[in-house]
Amino acid sequence: MVSVPRLVIAAPASGSGKTTVTAGLMAAFAERGLDVSPHKVGPDYIDPGYHALAISSAASSAASSGGRSRAGGARPGRNLDAYLCGPERIAPLFLHGAAGCDLALVEGVMGLFDGAAGQGELASTAHVAKLLRAPVVLVVDASSQSRSVAALVHGFASWDPEVRVAGVILNKVGSDRHEAMLHEALEGCGVPVFGALRRTRAVRAPSRHLGLVPVAERHAEAVDSVAALAARVREGCDLDGLLALARSAPPLSERAWDPEEEAHRAIRTAPAAGGRAGRAARPVVAVAGGAAFTFSYAEHTELLTAAGARVVPFDPLRDERLPEGTGGLVIGGGFPEVYAPELSANEPLRAAVAGLSASGAPIAAECAGLVYLARSLDGEPMCGVLAAEARMSERLTLGYREAVAVSDTSLAAAGTRVHGHEFHRTTIVPGAGPEPAWGLVHPERRTEGFAQGDVHASYLHVHWASIPGAAARFVDRCVPPAG
Repeated sequence: MVSVPRLVIAAPASGSGKTTVTAGLMAAFAERGLDVSPHKVGPDYIDPGYHALAISSAASSAASSGGRSRAGGARPGRNLDAYLCGPERIAPLFLHGAAGCDLALVEGVMGLFDGAAGQGELASTAHVAKLLRAPVVLVVDASSQSRSVAALVHGFASWDPEVRVAGVILNKVGSDRHEAMLHEALEGCGVPVFGALRRTRAVRAPSRHLGLVPVAERHAEAVDSVAALAARVREGCDLDGLLALARSAPPLSERAWDPEEEAHRAIRTAPAAGGRAGRAARPVVAVAGGAAFTFSYAEHTELLTAAGARVVPFDPLRDERLPEGTGGLVIGGGFPEVYAPELSANEPLRAAVAGLSASGAPIAAECAGLVYLARSLDGEPMCGVLAAEARMSERLTLGYREAVAVSDTSLAAAGTRVHGHEFHRTTIVPGAGPEPAWGLVHPERRTEGFAQGDVHASYLHVHWASIPGAAARFVDRCVPPAG
């Protein structure tokens, strides 16, 4: 049994202020010297970046002013997606990420009860809260209501008896009189108010076609924003009461997920088929990062490392060469469309990527990575690994997908079934190669992506923790370092 103080920060609907309130709470508690573990329900990559920044910048500020910080703010933001990873992995993944923390905060997705379309509560914030047996604090946009707030909160608190809606934070409150009216309305509701935050434009994060602009693109401004958020939360929220509520969460009986155990199990049960690295080798796996490629799950790097790789990050906007000795390449999601001219101008790196592919080294590319491997993006030359052209589209492609591996690739054997997520506003022609990466089976049937040699390129975001052996399979196919 493991006791982890924890709260889920939810809302009745998107746009209520979950991300800003959660980031402010994380920063405020980190300023107190608490080791805060940040988590996000759903597949979103951007919010966890703000979570990690809020904690690290607040911890640094506390340390520089002589305060206490046990963890130094080093924890990455982590996702908890019951569709991508399966409900059975949510508590183990949570316990892995939250190990040793003083407080874990989990930001919800959409409205509290909104999950995978047509699949009931699956992957909703409420579902994850039940799997974690965590108290829920509801962030309510109070800007256009007064007494009606009681009906809203009562409805959410009573809808599912297994979901413990244990508190409310009122957001976008207009005035002292407005706040008093809201408190009066909620007095008989049975759900305590833990804070009231006033309307402000000073800390809004800018958005564009796929949501918030990632932290990597506005780091200095984002640091100022989370500092302002922390100040708002300190002034407007009962931090002691929220911490006491978090500590009331019951112990969890599940075992923490362990990347070393996962990798070793994969190596034992799925011996390499045609692998080159050998068990004694430690191949270099280059992982794209920087402002253009910000989307990744922390567990992917942990799994690669556990499988025997030496993971080396690089920035395709700045680095003209792949890391020395690169034997495999991972290019995740991001915004190459925003940086197409700069990516195209880095001709030496584009040539190096094409050369690595020609050498037979494995490349795993998803979404932004897929686009980067194409011949062009909006007319700008890209790496030319794939015989395909990419361009921006007016249509947003968004949603969960169920798929099966059509071909043997560096990530999965043919026939492997996965759950994934698409989230892009680009298109690629053709949408699938002669040997597709995936055959989508739900909610539509079509082939998708490219399985070309040891290149696996697809729009589908998948979580490697849910694909047994994916990381070990990839590392096994890597070219070992020279000498």
